[in-house]
Amino acid sequence: MKKILFLIIATLLLTKSYGQDKQSTSISRYVKTPTGYLMVLRAGDHIFEAMEALAEKEQIPSANFYGMGFAGSVTFGFYDFNKKQFNPKEFKRVEMGSLTGSIGWTKGKPSLHIHGVATDADFKAYGGHVLAMTVGTGSMEITVTVHNEKLERKVEQPLNANVLQLDSEK
Repeated sequence: MKKILFLIIATLLLTKSYGQDKQSTSISRYVKTPTGYLMVLRAGDHIFEAMEALAEKEQIPSANFYGMGFAGSVTFGFYDFNKKQFNPKEFKRVEMGSLTGSIGWTKGKPSLHIHGVATDADFKAYGGHVLAMTVGTGSMEITVTVHNEKLERKVEQPLNANVLQLDSEK
């Protein structure tokens, strides 16, 4: 009887613990550093959602960031200047050897500009403007360096590109 009771309690505890671990893997984690933040994303996290949430919650005026880790899926875009749009291409299960970007603001919302280089299992490299990315098995580590001044992005013509604006009076 004691063994059955022990097995039932152990099963309940393991089930509860597994559920908590499963839930916590979808939550972005970050800590404050002297220059900004260190963020560790987990499998299934969407990089744009996580970075925008960090910028909003911490009211980051502007920042640059770099990172690395495993992507379950990344969509790169190559900008077609004639069509004024990105030609997207998706890659699955790749290592992000380099991830760089900036945080600005557009109409009161965080605006991200991200580039990256990824390699596949054959060590072929792909890269460009990141349009979407989901973290794969493992994690994605991102270091965010915060700047004091709030910077805005505005669409500039004739490229129709969203460009970070610098205050020319300072």
